[in-house]
Amino acid sequence: MRLQHLALVLAVVLIWGFNFVVIQVGLTEMSPLTLCVARFFLASIPMVFFIKRPQVPFKYILLYGLVMFALQFTLVFSGMALGVTAGLASLVLQVHVFFTILLAIPFLGERPNRWQTMGALTAFSGIGVVALHLGSQAPLSGFLCIIAAAMAWGCSSLIAKKLHGLNVLILVIWSSMVAWPPLLLITLLFEGPSQMIASLQQVSWLGIGAILYIVYPTTLFGFSIWNKLIREYPVATITPFTLLVPVVGMLSATLVLGEPFESWKLLAGVLVITGLCINLLGPRWQKNKANEHVLFIQNDLTTKKDLLDTH
Repeated sequence: MRLQHLALVLAVVLIWGFNFVVIQVGLTEMSPLTLCVARFFLASIPMVFFIKRPQVPFKYILLYGLVMFALQFTLVFSGMALGVTAGLASLVLQVHVFFTILLAIPFLGERPNRWQTMGALTAFSGIGVVALHLGSQAPLSGFLCIIAAAMAWGCSSLIAKKLHGLNVLILVIWSSMVAWPPLLLITLLFEGPSQMIASLQQVSWLGIGAILYIVYPTTLFGFSIWNKLIREYPVATITPFTLLVPVVGMLSATLVLGEPFESWKLLAGVLVITGLCINLLGPRWQKNKANEHVLFIQNDLTTKKDLLDTH
């Protein structure tokens, strides 16, 4: 990988990991629903007027926007508003990978390989460690919201299969466009227009900065750069970098927000990230070993043939 591309992928990882800290800051001034509406409104307006709608059935964009954005991020923001810390949220959300694998069994007829099974068991043991320490830093209601958000992400990954090859940035803009109107309606129904307007009027410059960070560096810049790198390099080269997101999330939450970093968090993080490594890198390692074995046999046969020809 070229040095400038390595710098870009690491920048995206840092932005996405630190985003959980920024969300925590934003939630101190806005409700989860209001923050979601602001995020997806600004992520789609005015760009949607200058970018042509993707040439795929609109129902897939609608479904993806409602599940991936409206549902998932409402659950993430709600879980954090209920008390799940930024570091834990960044970690627990990573199990979306294994929800995708589990959901692919009934809906796509796929069967997980042994690496995926081992990885899932390892990662979920880490989530079990978190569950055993539910308390002031991880209340049950908030924890379940983050788990549900991970499941919503898994569902949206199956929907994304129908959108294979589509430009990710265009998909993000149009999916954001379909996400914020229903979220706005729900916010008005549950919070009322006066409460929502009052909340927005009282937002400080720190809150405005949080919204802008969530929209532009995290959503638009992050996804556009990620899409560029995915097109430039094999998926197996780029995807493993996402393993660093919860690492950045937990460390930045400790450094910036002063979250305590107990030993059980370290254990949970190691288990979840190890599970992700097994899932992502295990098949690749096995394939490389198989190729090495085939190459060894070919070289051995060539050597024997050369000896026979010599005699």
